[in-house]
Amino acid sequence: MAKMTFSGVEEEVVTRGEFPLEKARQVLKDETVAVLGYGVQGPAQALNMRDNGIRVIVGATPDGRSWKKAIKDGWVPGETLFSLEEATERGTTIQYLISDAGQKLMWPNIKGCLKKGDALYFSHGFAIVYSDQTGVIPPDYVDVVLVAPKGSGTSVRANFLDGSGINSSFAVEQDYTGRAKERTLALGIAIGSGYLFSTTFKHEVYSDLTGERGVLMGALAGIIEAQYQVLRQHGHSPSEAFNETVEELTQSLIRLVAQNGMDWMYANCSTTAQRGALDWRHQFRESTLPVFEKLYQSVASGEETRVVIEANSAPDYKEKLDAELKDMRESELWQAGAKVRSLRPENWGK
Repeated sequence: MAKMTFSGVEEEVVTRGEFPLEKARQVLKDETVAVLGYGVQGPAQALNMRDNGIRVIVGATPDGRSWKKAIKDGWVPGETLFSLEEATERGTTIQYLISDAGQKLMWPNIKGCLKKGDALYFSHGFAIVYSDQTGVIPPDYVDVVLVAPKGSGTSVRANFLDGSGINSSFAVEQDYTGRAKERTLALGIAIGSGYLFSTTFKHEVYSDLTGERGVLMGALAGIIEAQYQVLRQHGHSPSEAFNETVEELTQSLIRLVAQNGMDWMYANCSTTAQRGALDWRHQFRESTLPVFEKLYQSVASGEETRVVIEANSAPDYKEKLDAELKDMRESELWQAGAKVRSLRPENWGK
């Protein structure tokens, strides 16, 4: 496996060239991978593995929404689709991909179905790292491993279908069989990872919770709302404010960053944009550093975990979530966005 050095730190990175799909198939040839949960990550990872020739079954709540979704995707009740408990009993690698709150709720049922030598697989370190709150403490007779795709299930599936793959981190928390790492890498390749980089359960969940609440979602939404609001307050039209805040970011600039980095994006913008961005970036960094530090400490202390479990376990969670998302969707900002998106050439005539 390759060792790469970033800023003086040596990291282990595994590519599909070093661990090809054929090797993954060989490692997993005697395995039955039971994917528990068919919500966000479950469908993508299960379908990708199935397409890659891995023996896969799915576990879901009979007749629930996920069960019906799985049937639509070709999983057959009694053959490749079972209850969560039966899938666990039938599997040798158990991908525990139900929601974090659901993992806490279902753990007593799942733990009793684990067998000696099974691999218990996660795509998030949440349940293990915060076991004092979740109660998820695996028995000592199973491997405990992680492959965490750096994207939503939708992206995992889309990238697989276009052949690009998605970056994933991997970790081994407990190696009972002596081949936990090999199993982990094989699973990472089988679900469609472009390459895998090593981490720990703790580092994965700390970085993931910070990233989601920060740059990837929370901070992004917050600064978009702030800039849009300022432009509107100063008389700019909804269309102009949205285009300057969101459309140019998502349809132009972020693509340049993805291609060759932030400096390359800067180099391909006007000199006026370059100068202003180079100057103002320092003020934004200094203004947000205390917020990010506060966020990280909230993650590390377990406070974010407490909030997630409490909120997601409430009987009216779905209704409250739908209401919050409805408020966002129906705000002027995102109503303007819907109209602007409808004007993109690919949407003409729709």
